[in-house]
Amino acid sequence: MISIFKKEIAYFFSSLTGYIVLIVFLLLTGSFIWIFSSTSVFNYNYASLGQLFAIGPIAFMFLIPAITMQSFADENQRGTLEFLITKPIGDWNIVLGKYLATSCLIILSLLPTLVYYFSLYALGSPPGNIDSGAVLGSYIGLFLLGNIFASIGLFISSFNANQIVAFIITAFACFSMFWVFDFISTLPLAYGKADNLIKSLGIEYHYDNISKGRVDSRDIIYFLSIIALFIYLTVISLGRRKW
Repeated sequence: MISIFKKEIAYFFSSLTGYIVLIVFLLLTGSFIWIFSSTSVFNYNYASLGQLFAIGPIAFMFLIPAITMQSFADENQRGTLEFLITKPIGDWNIVLGKYLATSCLIILSLLPTLVYYFSLYALGSPPGNIDSGAVLGSYIGLFLLGNIFASIGLFISSFNANQIVAFIITAFACFSMFWVFDFISTLPLAYGKADNLIKSLGIEYHYDNISKGRVDSRDIIYFLSIIALFIYLTVISLGRRKW
């Protein structure tokens, strides 16, 4: 698993894709926080990183599929996946190695945004006038959200030989998992407690809870369960090649 992890990290940063993804994420989030007049913190009367955590899921819907689309699809294209899965390292080690590498890249993309937090912390009146608990909860939520998207992307990449197709399907799947359940809950077909139940099946519901600084164990369990489900499905998808 460690060897797969190192291989994925090295492969990611050996091409321009890795650097482009990180730069685009930072430019996009930074523009919404500091530059665009409608969302700039300078137009608010209080220090908040709400813009980062509002645009973060949308950015991840496109940037994480750009990372995961090459995880297995590229191996399929080069014909190295069959060689990889026949080596005595096990399907779980392969999948977890690739997943942990993607998770590490998510952390690397979030770490530079701490500059935004410390900047607002210093610019506050008085300095430090920012809800640090809500910021911490939002970071946890955004990290877990990114990991869900990563697990979905790995699963879709595992049965695709075309990176572009893997990217499009993953982006659509992430969009659906995040918003579709919330949309369905607003339809007249859902009555009473059914609308809340349907809404709770979507990622947005749990992400919003954590983003408010309420780190509830039910939300954490939801995120971890979805991640585990797609990792398991990815292992099954790899295993079918041996059948």
